Formats: sequence, C-alpha cells, structure tokens
Amino acid sequence: MYSTLTTDLSAGILTITINRPDKLNALNKAVIEELALVTEEIYTQNDIKSAIITGSGQKAFVAGADISEFLALDAAGGKALAQKGQDKVFTKIEQSPKPIVAAVNGFALGGGCELAMACHFRICSDTAKFGQPEVNLGLLPGYGGTQRLTQLIGKGRAIELLLTGNMIDANTALQYGLVNYVVPQDELLNKTRSILEIINTKAPLAITAIIKSVNAVFDETKNGFAIEVDEFGKCFGTADMKEGATAFFRKKKSKL
Repeated sequence: MYSTLTTDLSAGILTITINRPDKLNALNKAVIEELALVTEEIYTQNDIKSAIITGSGQKAFVAGADISEFLALDAAGGKALAQKGQDKVFTKIEQSPKPIVAAVNGFALGGGCELAMACHFRICSDTAKFGQPEVNLGLLPGYGGTQRLTQLIGKGRAIELLLTGNMIDANTALQYGLVNYVVPQDELLNKTRSILEIINTKAPLAITAIIKSVNAVFDETKNGFAIEVDEFGKCFGTADMKEGATAFFRKKKSKL
C-alpha cells in the first residue's frame, strides 16, 4: 500500500516503519504524504488501538529531511513546506486520540527528532542520537522542533542544542527527559510493545481524554483545567467507567 513505509498490525498495535534505509530514512515529500495517510488510518480504523513509529535498519530512525528537495524553494515555498508538514503529520500525530510512540532505533536528527517529539512519548535504543542541526544549513526546525524541544527539555538546554546543532546520545536524552527509556537495540520494539499492550487494556475514551487534557497544557488558547473537568465528567457517562468502577468495588478484574 505504501512505497516508503511498511506497516504491521498485531494485537491492536500498528507498527509503522519508515523504509528508506539507503537514505537513512530521510523525510521527503513521499514520506510526509504517506505518514499523513497512515496517521489518518490510526484515527479512523477501530482495530488500531495504538501505534509505533520506527525506522528501517539499525543506523537511523530518521536522519533528517531530504535536503535535495530544499534547493529549489524560495521563502514562500519553504513556509508552505513547513506548514503542510505540521498540519498534515506532526500536529495530527501529537493530537491523535490513540497513543503513538516513537521507537528510536538510531539517528533522530532534524525532521527525525521532530517526528519523535510529535509522538506521545519516546523509547530509544542505546545507539540512538538526537539533534536539531538545521542551523548548520542556515535554517531552523520547521516541523515544530523549537516548540516541542523546549517543552520537553526546557528552554536553556533546547536553545543550546538548537544554536549549536550538537547531537546528544541516548543516555543524555534520558537525563534530559527527551526519552522515557533506553534499551538495547534488539529489545527496543519488544519494550515499546509491552507498554502499549498495557495501555491497550485501558478504557479507550479515558485514554483519549487523557491525551487531550495533557496536550492542553501546551496550548495557550485552551484552559487545561477546564478541559480536564469536562472530560472527567464525560467519562461518568460511559459504560467503560461503570464497568471499571463496579469491578473495583467488587474487587474483581475489569472486563475492559
């Protein structure tokens, strides 16, 4: 179905692999278009409960954008490229009502780091490296990197990485809070799946409400506390809540 991605659906978990190993899985127009399509699948297909994004091979998650596509762009073209990517892929991933996790298996640079940060959380191999080297090209990140990196690791560390273009290794990423876990390469997908298997047993409407409420923290146009109260109330009208609460009261395992 896809030319730059491979997908596998198992036990409700959709594993999406960016499959351009000869280009270190760099993001080009085709990858962006197909990521938009597969993200729409996550939103609309009921048999998908959660998703993993990873890269093909052991060298790179996504080692940046395909710079060859930048050379013909002017200011308007560059702005349109960034806006399209943010609207169709990166923001859609961040706002997905179902969890999308990055399994970072190598270099996550430029657009690759931005893609990982758009996911709900990140797990990486001990060989992973992260960075936003756009400044070396006379650019800045265009897919939300200045915003999400600052949200995740703080202003001082983010500005240092953005201004120097330096990379950080997996353990530094863990120390900074950019990733949740660092595991050996051959354990990466199993670790990621094991967490999603737990999440997939929880009430889907509650999961969606949690994601929506947490995302509101970073949206200045929204009152996160009010959204939390509203979503909390909505959950009381769901069969999932009644089942879970009744099972807890009776000391039984929920059927969710």
